[in-house]
Amino acid sequence: MAITAAMVKELREMTGAGMMDCKKALTECDGDLTKASEWLREKGISKAAKKAGRIAAEGLAKVVTDGNWACMVEMNSETDFVAKNEMFLTGLNTIANAILANKPADLDAALAIDVDGQTVNDIIVNETATIGEKITLRRFQLIEKADGECFGVYAHNGGKIVAVTVVTPENAEVAKFMAMQVASMKPEYVSRDAMPAEVVEKERHVQMEIVKNDPSLASKPEKVLAGIVEGRVSKSLQEICLMDQIYFMDQGQKVGQYLKSVGASVKAMYRYTVGEGIEKRQENFAEEVANAFK
Repeated sequence: MAITAAMVKELREMTGAGMMDCKKALTECDGDLTKASEWLREKGISKAAKKAGRIAAEGLAKVVTDGNWACMVEMNSETDFVAKNEMFLTGLNTIANAILANKPADLDAALAIDVDGQTVNDIIVNETATIGEKITLRRFQLIEKADGECFGVYAHNGGKIVAVTVVTPENAEVAKFMAMQVASMKPEYVSRDAMPAEVVEKERHVQMEIVKNDPSLASKPEKVLAGIVEGRVSKSLQEICLMDQIYFMDQGQKVGQYLKSVGASVKAMYRYTVGEGIEKRQENFAEEVANAFK
């Protein structure tokens, strides 16, 4: 039987499932809407679809490595409790390793990866249906290093924050310490040289405005004011520059000084904080109870 767009639309409205899932269900059930709806329910797809509008800002991130490749993955759930669920943890590990092995170009390609006869998306849909919360694969980062270089990996609080560094020459201890530095101090750039010019100019503009509006500096010569601005720019930017940060293992020196003393350098760094940038729903328990009795 030919499956029409109208049939797909009707099934979508009935179940909330995606267009491709509806088309597949109708094809499997020879166009029978009732059977197709039941097919989606049996597969857990319609149940998962109903949770699609929920906010999933909890979860965990994970790093897996294999030879010269590493992969960072963030998978989200609605609550922190579910992030400790064995099914969620197993799925996260399976998906991270599948992405590392297949090296997809983007998230859509990652969701389409076949894992023992089911796609990554199928795994997520099944988890959503079984666990009862919205589960999402939010992002991943594939990282390549060269021979003679070393990955540093650190996971904080079970995977709420993960960091990866690439250090040269190969030194596992230094690489691990640098990953811990990145996780704890959240630098945005490895060095001032890696910092885009527009970032420096933006900070310079901010500091110039602050100086101009400071009455105590009004009588200072332009040359002095320029020096004050540059000093403040340097101090502000060093907080987001790895090489200029105070080394967490030795408060008496900066990261750059430590690396120089051990003859190493950081080639690259990556960091995930679970849920960063996701607007979390603010729950109002009193309002929720009141609404339940209206």
